[in-house]
Amino acid sequence: MLTTDLLLTAYRHGLFPMAVNRRGTLGWFSPDPRALIPLDQRFHIPHGLRRTLKRTRFEIAFNGDFEGVIRACSGEHGDTWISPQIVRSYCRLHADGFAHSVETRLHGALVGGLYGVHVGGAFFGESMFHRVPDASKVALVALVQRLRERGFQLLDTQWTTPHLRQFGAFEIPRADYLRRLARAITLDCRFP
Repeated sequence: MLTTDLLLTAYRHGLFPMAVNRRGTLGWFSPDPRALIPLDQRFHIPHGLRRTLKRTRFEIAFNGDFEGVIRACSGEHGDTWISPQIVRSYCRLHADGFAHSVETRLHGALVGGLYGVHVGGAFFGESMFHRVPDASKVALVALVQRLRERGFQLLDTQWTTPHLRQFGAFEIPRADYLRRLARAITLDCRFP
């Protein structure tokens, strides 16, 4: 069972769970190298997304519909690494104040978002989704702004993807990551 204590201990040590098959069997991962999104001036907002942000058609909310976000991230058929056990465990982690969501809405409908876990001054991005173009990207920009405002030092994305590289995501060796993580989790940062 993925208890809050077990999950927080794992994150503090650079580990996270994922379902590795359709039966929901869990594996524990600590990638090497590890991917981060910079929270300083190296964070890059692509030009097209800047135009979208200026139009302000999206509404942003934090922790308004955590379960809706994680279920949307898991996909309609649930055949991703986000198993029913992961959904239940992270909803409990959210209720305990350690998992958070950023929701992007359009005309009141949930059209994109992301969720992750926070421990101290570290935020561990888990997954994102979009139903309309740019919705998840807008959520990511809102997340970075919130983390900067609240003094967070680390935004972990586990692995890098072309989608994340456009924002300045970069990789570091696991040993370097664990040193940064050890410093970040000592901070007293608040997400909500």
